[in-house]
Amino acid sequence: MALANAWMLIAAVAVVLVALAVGVVVGLRRSGRARGGDTARIARAERLRALPTFRRALARRALALSGILALGAVTTIVAGVVAARPMSAQTIHPVNTSRDIMLCLDVSGSMTEVDVEVLTVFDELLDGFEGERIGLTIFNSSPVQIFPLTDDYDFIREHLASMTQSFDYVDQVPEHWVGTLNGDGASLIGDGLAACTMGFDRPDDERSRSVIFATDNEVNGASIVTLEEAAAYAAAKDVRVFALNPVQGKDADVSAELAAAAEATGGAAFGLRDTTTVSDIVAQVQEQEATALRGEAQVVWTDTPNLWIALLSVGVLAFVVVLWRVRL
Repeated sequence: MALANAWMLIAAVAVVLVALAVGVVVGLRRSGRARGGDTARIARAERLRALPTFRRALARRALALSGILALGAVTTIVAGVVAARPMSAQTIHPVNTSRDIMLCLDVSGSMTEVDVEVLTVFDELLDGFEGERIGLTIFNSSPVQIFPLTDDYDFIREHLASMTQSFDYVDQVPEHWVGTLNGDGASLIGDGLAACTMGFDRPDDERSRSVIFATDNEVNGASIVTLEEAAAYAAAKDVRVFALNPVQGKDADVSAELAAAAEATGGAAFGLRDTTTVSDIVAQVQEQEATALRGEAQVVWTDTPNLWIALLSVGVLAFVVVLWRVRL
């Protein structure tokens, strides 16, 4: 047992000790006055004290007074324990039934004009999800994870808003983009998709995993893996890809290649500005069954005053009964 306010118990013990000390001092002073003759004079008092009934009555009185003192002290200490808030620890393993979603954003130069729209769509997607774990990875010539999978939606919205504001830069490259230009070329789509697929944790758990992949599929340079290879890798990991295409309807070949990659994983491609894009993605993600995710062990402290309250109630009742019986 632990106490949240241990000082309350210390205060109760101090009150008991002070009361006992005062009682001892007062008792000694009265005893001194009795020996000095400052008492009522009764003829043949010694015979009265010798009577068995008087002795029994005196013993009962002394016992009752001792009981009152003991009950008062115990009750005060128990009250101090209750006031100190007794607590007990319990180790729990929280279970979260959810799906995993990785937001994957191309931040290359060709996407600059539409990235804010993409981030707005990402934010709208949050309204359709409840309890899903969501992460964000951005890429250009190299990928950078902005935040790992989390179900803290306030945290996610804060970072999406910060990312949106970063696109208003003039000269200095935004902090979020640091690390996205470490490779050769730009907009390496295959590498970006592969990195987003690798961003999922707990690989041994069977979970619903989806990548929402926003890119115009305009590759500039030699990537480590092609888009087709990255899609095959995602499919092998049971990760579905939902592509957000900002140039759908403008370049048929580019759009067809992106759609084919998404469909190869069991996902689909959507136009960025289509009115049903957000609802369609949410619906398809939620088609997959959510699975339980066992969290890290947590120690939870809870108030456990019931036993001490019961003891306090018994002590107060016994104290009142003894006081009544002794007629104090």
